[in-house]
Amino acid sequence: MSAYTPTIGLEIHAELKTRTKMFCNSLNNPDEENPNVNICPVCLAFPGTLPVVNKEAVKQVLRMGVALGGTLADYTEFDRKNYFYPDLPKGYQISQQQFPLVSGGALNGFFITRIHLEEDAARTQHSNTASEESGYSLIDFNRAGLPLMELVTEPCIHDAKSASEFASELQRLLRALGAGDAHMEKGQMRVEANISISKNEKLGTKVEVKNLNSFKSVERAIQYEISRQEEVLESGGTLIQETRGWDEMKLVTYSQRIKEDSEEYRYFPDPDIPKFHLSQVEEFSVASIKESLPELPWEKRTRYMSLGLKAHDIETLIDNALYSDFFDSEVLSHFAELPLIQSAVNYLLSDVRGGEDDVTALKNISGGSFVELIKLIASGDLSSRGAKDVLAVLLAEGGTPRDIATNKGLLQMKDIGAITALAKEIIDEQTAIVTEIKAGKLSGIKFLIGVGMKKSKGSVNPMELEKAISFNLGL
Repeated sequence: MSAYTPTIGLEIHAELKTRTKMFCNSLNNPDEENPNVNICPVCLAFPGTLPVVNKEAVKQVLRMGVALGGTLADYTEFDRKNYFYPDLPKGYQISQQQFPLVSGGALNGFFITRIHLEEDAARTQHSNTASEESGYSLIDFNRAGLPLMELVTEPCIHDAKSASEFASELQRLLRALGAGDAHMEKGQMRVEANISISKNEKLGTKVEVKNLNSFKSVERAIQYEISRQEEVLESGGTLIQETRGWDEMKLVTYSQRIKEDSEEYRYFPDPDIPKFHLSQVEEFSVASIKESLPELPWEKRTRYMSLGLKAHDIETLIDNALYSDFFDSEVLSHFAELPLIQSAVNYLLSDVRGGEDDVTALKNISGGSFVELIKLIASGDLSSRGAKDVLAVLLAEGGTPRDIATNKGLLQMKDIGAITALAKEIIDEQTAIVTEIKAGKLSGIKFLIGVGMKKSKGSVNPMELEKAISFNLGL
């Protein structure tokens, strides 16, 4: 056990899913591959241009606040956060400091300080040229001015795994609300961790770790930084407040710069943007927003747990709205017994999910075909192996399960006389194995069943075939 207690606070940025950017009419299209096409004089900060606040972005943050149990602001304003960087066209970022849209709230049992709204910076691409003299950087302003939500937690998390799980649950919430896709690998959601360690209740020296673009990286970076800080203190060294990056290849943090204090940003209210009293807008009221909220991830988790589903399956369904919607509409509306529900989940998540085009796959098996398939399995008309073959055809071509199974000869043999005849045929052919079975080597029965499955092309029920073989052998 370590003598130090880690204290972790998270700052999570998420690009919001709106039609246009935060303060102008340029398109918000994160998938645009051509650089510098979704731009205009406003997001490029041409002299004389004025920002106009994106109402939908404000609403998305307020919906997030209500979902998390936060307090919505009555009065709010936007501020200028002043710092220089080549991908910041204005030389400052429009953000919020003193009057955020949301205060308080909690997620996964951890308290939230604030949620505010700001604009994103452009994207800088550096050349890989080794020589500093011949190196260069390119700037793509498509991302400049995108609506960016920032959520800041209290310093109340004490282990790396909990921090990673917090970020993961926030991603689920963003997607459930339709507020953002939050693909970390695309930079649509970025996590920064503030980490300190101490032997008493007083907080230690805070170190911020940036460049965390996966949940695994969040956990690894925090755990590494905790260990690094312990080594520094135990060796008699002194920690400094700084910003560090995370090297995913080497699995280490590295120093980037001495951490700035908020005073260095010279925040002041943006004179070009009016002040807002949000309570004067009916659709921004808590009651109105609550009515617009869908089922939240933790609510869906509780509902699925009450059905008796496996924990891993629950999380997979929650993480994929396409499949959870299909499960709710096509499975739960037809089946009430857990064995049938779990069977449906197994085929849905193992055989249907994971293809190149989930939308097309679910379209091909909609209209009751998936329900019919599960019923064929439950009735014994179709084996598990046969069901997989039928599903493959359904996903590729569509159709009905019974017709596919009939055309491919996959419907299971249910005629007792035919099964008995098949059992006798196998016994007559496999005399050596039969002799071993009669001598007490009962594992040979499994071999005979395998022969029967091959002969019937998988159409015979293995349990019924085993009964027939055992009966005819006098066992």
